[in-house]
Amino acid sequence: MTKKISPKSDPDKTLDLLWVRVRERGDLPAFSKVVNAIVGAMHGNDDREFNMTKTVLSDPTLTQRVLRLANSAMYSAFGQSVNTVSKAVIVLGTETIGHLALGLKLIDGLTAASLGSSNTRNEMEKAVLAGQITRQVAASLTRRDTEEAVVCSILHSLGRLMMSFYLPEQWAQVQAHAVAKGMAENEAAHEVLGLALDEIGRTIAKRWGLPGELVNSLNEMPPRIASGISHEPLEHAEWLAAISTMSTRCAGVLCENESTAVPDLAQIAENYAEMLGLDAAAVLAAVDTAQVVAREELLLAREEKPEHEPETQLSLPLGKPADAINILKRGVGDMRDGVVTTSSGQLMAVALETVYQGMGLSRAVVFLRNHDEGRYIARMCFGEGAEELLPRLTFNDAYQPDVFHAALANDKMIFVEDALAPGFVNKLPRWWRDELGAARSFMILPLMLNFHPVGFIYGDWDASAPASKIAASEVVLLDELRALVVKGIERRCHAEPAWAKAMH
Repeated sequence: MTKKISPKSDPDKTLDLLWVRVRERGDLPAFSKVVNAIVGAMHGNDDREFNMTKTVLSDPTLTQRVLRLANSAMYSAFGQSVNTVSKAVIVLGTETIGHLALGLKLIDGLTAASLGSSNTRNEMEKAVLAGQITRQVAASLTRRDTEEAVVCSILHSLGRLMMSFYLPEQWAQVQAHAVAKGMAENEAAHEVLGLALDEIGRTIAKRWGLPGELVNSLNEMPPRIASGISHEPLEHAEWLAAISTMSTRCAGVLCENESTAVPDLAQIAENYAEMLGLDAAAVLAAVDTAQVVAREELLLAREEKPEHEPETQLSLPLGKPADAINILKRGVGDMRDGVVTTSSGQLMAVALETVYQGMGLSRAVVFLRNHDEGRYIARMCFGEGAEELLPRLTFNDAYQPDVFHAALANDKMIFVEDALAPGFVNKLPRWWRDELGAARSFMILPLMLNFHPVGFIYGDWDASAPASKIAASEVVLLDELRALVVKGIERRCHAEPAWAKAMH
């Protein structure tokens, strides 16, 4: 027998029932590790840029979508093409890329959850359209918090999505009550469920551990209708709530009220334009653009992910890609553009990503020499399981007759095709055999400054990746890549005063 909630219901009972359904059916967006990592990278204190890059790169589809949007007309004002996630984070900022990635993952999760429910699918489509309307409106204001506003707009319908997915009977009661009483659904939900839809959305957002700024923006913001009265500018959270409310209402009209869409949209634009710092015509133009873009993105998503394609394919080790040379060229191009304006650490991140992606590596690690300790120590890494290995990847810088010291002594890239060959084992140091011994092939790119080694880039392919070789044309690009990294390090050494150098 279905448990019903009567009008004037206890809000605690509503939430209790909601949590029961969540446990039964699983959390709606099926938040994966990557989403939690996105939030962590946005608000972490250490290496935020690199952690954001690493998080995005852990999801191949997300990587491509982030790069596509970073190169879209919306962000073309920043000038250069963006070929690596590392550069996207440098150019657009950790917050922008984090909100962009979070919005894309929310859409993925909501889309997957809505497949079995037409009501939830309708609500999801409205939420996605609201996000696109917000992107177009915010872009016309040239704000740097566009992607944060997009996420807020997608989440603005979270209460509706949760009710339609987990409590469809109660959701039908709310809708019927709204029609019978001639009131808004948010108000009807308060009477039927004991709490409004935006309250449900904020409660869920807190439960998911989303950033406080996003949670606080999930409010219905009524328009300032009185004409001829000047108003104080909105606080940031109020502005987010206003644009989210406006976009959600526009999306609802477009998806539900085709016969009255034009006058209804004009009224919404008139009500909110001044609050958002625009005129009504600009809002309506942004809504029109959003509809076109939303249709194009839907078609593109279907092309990217053919029906019945298994999800697991994305996580399989692919080995060296067919267009390796082009990936390397684009990455080196990003480095050339940034060698003067970026820090050596940022340049190193672009280099590591370029090698990791371009060569299809299982793991890519930057080792830097610590003169005080007399050791090479791993500092950055990409690849599954590499993070756990990082603290153990260190060795003495005193010369030993092994392949790593040989590469550093000769300042030459080394590629080992078969690390497990019987005659080669005595050239491998114990630390490599203990920690990286599962690798079949690996490469070493020395980093030399004034004929002294400062570190190296290491990359390997494990036994599950197809066997690969490195072409002569790729060696040329890899040599240019390491020369650019060294140039960045040299710039930092010249730029810093003596007292600062002593601190490293």
